[in-house]
Amino acid sequence: MSETSFSALGVPAPLVAILTEQGIDSPFPIQVDTLPDTLNGRDVLGRGKTGSGKTLAFALPMVSRLGGQLAGGRRRPGRPLGLILAPTRELATQITNALTPLAEAYGLNTTTIFGGVSQGRQVSALKAGVDIVVACPGRLEDLMKQGFISLDAVEITVLDEADHMADLGFLPVVTRIMDKTPSSGQRLLFSATLDNGVDKIVRRFLHNEVMHSVDEANSHVSAMTHHVFEIDGVESKKALVEKLASGSGRRILFMRTKHQAKKLAKSLTDAGIPSVDLHGNLSQVARDRNLAAFSAGDVKVLVATDVAARGVHVDDIELVIHVDPPAEHKAYLHRSGRTARAGSAGDVVTLVLPEQRRDTDALLRKAAIKVTPQRVTASSPAVDALVGDVAAYVKPLPRVEQPHGQSQGGRSQGANAQRKRVNRDERDSGSRDSGARAGGARGNRGHRGSDAVAPAGGARQERSGRPAASGRSQGSGNAQSRPAQGGRSGGLQVGGLVRGAGATGGARRSAPRRAQG
Repeated sequence: MSETSFSALGVPAPLVAILTEQGIDSPFPIQVDTLPDTLNGRDVLGRGKTGSGKTLAFALPMVSRLGGQLAGGRRRPGRPLGLILAPTRELATQITNALTPLAEAYGLNTTTIFGGVSQGRQVSALKAGVDIVVACPGRLEDLMKQGFISLDAVEITVLDEADHMADLGFLPVVTRIMDKTPSSGQRLLFSATLDNGVDKIVRRFLHNEVMHSVDEANSHVSAMTHHVFEIDGVESKKALVEKLASGSGRRILFMRTKHQAKKLAKSLTDAGIPSVDLHGNLSQVARDRNLAAFSAGDVKVLVATDVAARGVHVDDIELVIHVDPPAEHKAYLHRSGRTARAGSAGDVVTLVLPEQRRDTDALLRKAAIKVTPQRVTASSPAVDALVGDVAAYVKPLPRVEQPHGQSQGGRSQGANAQRKRVNRDERDSGSRDSGARAGGARGNRGHRGSDAVAPAGGARQERSGRPAASGRSQGSGNAQSRPAQGGRSGGLQVGGLVRGAGATGGARRSAPRRAQG
């Protein structure tokens, strides 16, 4: 870590004061390399590993450049001066969290734009006037097409994790967005690699840029220790995963599929190890809640998929476990980069079944990871050493039983959804009553095939003499017959959280969404 100070690099005193309050006194190498150029308005291409301090490397020059301009009354509705593009909702949120204290030092306001939630609040923030927008490409382009935001006043644009945007197929959208920003503006691009089209973005939008490469594209953190544990079969793997997850420190377990991530989090919680999941099938409310619980330390185990965890920037994660080895080496490096961040040490464990050994060996070679595999069981000394202090057993909270007659289909319990169902049920009931009357008229003409007849002057009855059902308008269509709007149904509650099917309110109104925003 460099001894150079932020002040010596040219960072304005108000921003240095904010960093000092946060306990950040010394810049990291990528900040030392890039800040002199970015603070002077140069376009910069920064290549650094995950956890290298890239966020401050672009947040400081953005706030410094825009900070002195608000006094001129330049803030206008829907016309930001600064734009930061990020590939995932989680990363966009965490960039905003790091950026906001710096921006507030100059009276700048920020907003975050991503999909998976209603656009109402985002539109309101834009209409009120915003200086810096942190956005995911998909939702930002939607709002641009609707006329809620224009990028013609943007003076500085940042593309963070451009390589991940390429992996997710977002570069065409990014290109269209960048085309709407002034070519005279400053542009900063940060990416671990320049493949998959990232180099085309660089050539098209950066001018006379300076490249700073702190690490090679496939580098890993020196403070990160890698382990490969070979196990005999599925049952041995299950016991080993539970043992590795039982430690008292934060740890992330990676799975290949959303279904398996949810299943493992539930299994660990049932075993007395409170866990939350993070994947694309969760609503934004559930994702935020689970990530907040993990960040705050209320839950020490996060079970995640690759895409969802790309935005997880939480300090003091002591262990990353590749329960399912990733498909390619870049995913391995990005997964592993959740630990050993900001100068801290960390361990990375890859679990390998016999049929996975050849592919895992090839993956580690491409990632330039040299490690000797170990055959282990859950009781092996090497496993005990990684687990460390075992966390106390936490008795699982009982499941909330589904009320009788409640659909298991995850219908929204929001007031608007209930009102629509009541109206629909009333219409259906009216249609059935009309049909019954028509059928009765036909029956008076000799048609006797109906199961229900309407005696003169009386209620409709079945042939058995029991009153016929009157439709759902007085039953399931009644909002009072369902749980309250904020109630939980059929979900797994962990430390005040409800995972998966237990999302509250309108949390399950939509189909699974991509993580792009």
